[in-house]
Amino acid sequence: MDQMQFGVFTVGDVTPDPTTGRTPSERERIKAMVTIALKAEEIGLDVFATGEHHNPPFVPSSPTTMLGYIAARTERLILSTATTLITTNDPVKIAEDFAMLQHLADGRVDLMLGRGNTGPVYPWFGQDIRMGIPLAIENYALLHQLWREDVVDWEGRFRTPLQGFTSTPRPLDGVPPFVWHGSIRSPEIAEQAAYYGDGFFANNIFWPKEHFQRLISLYRERYAHYGHGTPEQAYVGLGGQVFMRKNSQDAVREFRPYFDKAPVYGGGPSLEEFTEQTPLTVGSPQEVIDKTLTFREHFGDYQRQLFLMDHAGLPLKTVLEQLDLLGEEVLPVLRREFAVNRPAEVPAGPTHEFLRSRAAAAVTV
Repeated sequence: MDQMQFGVFTVGDVTPDPTTGRTPSERERIKAMVTIALKAEEIGLDVFATGEHHNPPFVPSSPTTMLGYIAARTERLILSTATTLITTNDPVKIAEDFAMLQHLADGRVDLMLGRGNTGPVYPWFGQDIRMGIPLAIENYALLHQLWREDVVDWEGRFRTPLQGFTSTPRPLDGVPPFVWHGSIRSPEIAEQAAYYGDGFFANNIFWPKEHFQRLISLYRERYAHYGHGTPEQAYVGLGGQVFMRKNSQDAVREFRPYFDKAPVYGGGPSLEEFTEQTPLTVGSPQEVIDKTLTFREHFGDYQRQLFLMDHAGLPLKTVLEQLDLLGEEVLPVLRREFAVNRPAEVPAGPTHEFLRSRAAAAVTV
């Protein structure tokens, strides 16, 4: 696998197509997400990631169920989450679910922890949103321990104590899945990722780059502070949004009604303003290449680039056409360009094989 990992992430929204008025059924949308994952492997992408939501109009309430199904139908694809809710899921259940998925998928698994962006989810799972950051910190401390210690005694603030507890199954080869901590606004989460030497995923799809430059710089500095390596060796992932046609005018004309009506954009800035201020690229494959390559200038060398391509009511046929363009015209160029002048000490995107060899090397030292 190349130094950089490229993939797609989905939020699993069920949104009416503004050009036809048709809304897919939940079943259609779930099956479409699977089709997109299979297409991602076919075109040579490295990663498929799904969000976690527990409210309409979203369907991916059980990411490991979906990823387990996709694991059985793929061979190379890394299966990840775009959010695993560390605040409202029990860390014991996360530990078990993802270790089980590791075994089923032969290690092709990692996950991205986040607090989500849906306030009401907290009381649905018996939690208080005002405790979001403390929950994220305590729950991950327990998850981290459950994957690394066979027998755990633990006591904290938010759940019942554990005595002599063993999470099963144990992580594959004794190596826990790689963890990304996802955030769009919280320096506390950048600090948490740095403390553990984990990855930091800045889903930079809605806010200007300056905001994310500050978060990523903080993470890199603190990663080095905790002794995990140089700032340049920290693990950074970024989001992106693209809509492509062979020529730019066609892309803008076709995507505009989806942008204007999409709930996620909420009738805020115009399409032109949004593409200027954020990573959203609506245009030709070359424009997508040019915009994506600027991320390296803004944020330094990084490990994972995920694109959002299947939201806002876009029909599956259109999304698959987008993926063909990504695989044929964009991906080969991005792989080549990102490899140019990439310093040898900058790590590649994490894989199970890499983590296993690193763990083995640590034992022999």
